[in-house]
Amino acid sequence: MAISLDSIGKPTQGKPVIATFVADGGGGKTSLAASFPSPIFIKAEDGTESIVNFDDVQEFPLASRSSDVLDAIRLLATEEHDRKTLVIDSVTMLNYMFEKELVEADSRAESINTVGGGYGAGWNLLSDKHRQIREWCGALSEKKGMHIVFLAHADIESVDLPDADPYSRFSIRMHKKSVAHYSDNVSLIGYIKQKMYLKGDGDQKKKKAVTDGSRIITCHSVPSHISKNRYGITEDLPFEIGKNPFVPFIESLKS
Repeated sequence: MAISLDSIGKPTQGKPVIATFVADGGGGKTSLAASFPSPIFIKAEDGTESIVNFDDVQEFPLASRSSDVLDAIRLLATEEHDRKTLVIDSVTMLNYMFEKELVEADSRAESINTVGGGYGAGWNLLSDKHRQIREWCGALSEKKGMHIVFLAHADIESVDLPDADPYSRFSIRMHKKSVAHYSDNVSLIGYIKQKMYLKGDGDQKKKKAVTDGSRIITCHSVPSHISKNRYGITEDLPFEIGKNPFVPFIESLKS
């Protein structure tokens, strides 16, 4: 497409959401995804059995190969349907699936570290598989106007910046080259976690972290997460199972 001054316009409002939600097992990420409009799940793990009281949820059979996932995305892109949200549950389990397929396809490899002769080749090939999933989901969102929700398991990574002391932060449980596909070009990254309080008197080091079971979602930029959003959210959001805390911030969810 030729670029000219005539092609300049205002930013598009009300675009479909592309989000990544991260949590430990049982953190509520599947229930949160189920609260998006008319969701359909592509499952790399059987997490939807925990969903209750959601009448408008549909799911594909449990995927056993990466081709199952691509076939499901292709079907949603080419066939008529009433689904408004695609949920990938989870990209972490997809990562294990991709690793297994790459190792099986290379007769000389014993692990992802030695795929393609080593020296990082396996990690690059693994990242390419995640890039394909992200691109296909992005194309689906553009063509059908569907929201895309990626679910992921949490991990902790070390960050060593040239202008600051090293520190740890929450991230996604996969190689950093693959994480970028679910963190860079997305509308929102949210971490679901229990709200913690320090209990005790006196010395700060002797206080204990406790929780009342309530959950929050961090989706604004803080050093302890790779979280972010494009909706002006600047504080942690309370999260109650069955309710979607992002509805007030995302116009396209109101339709």
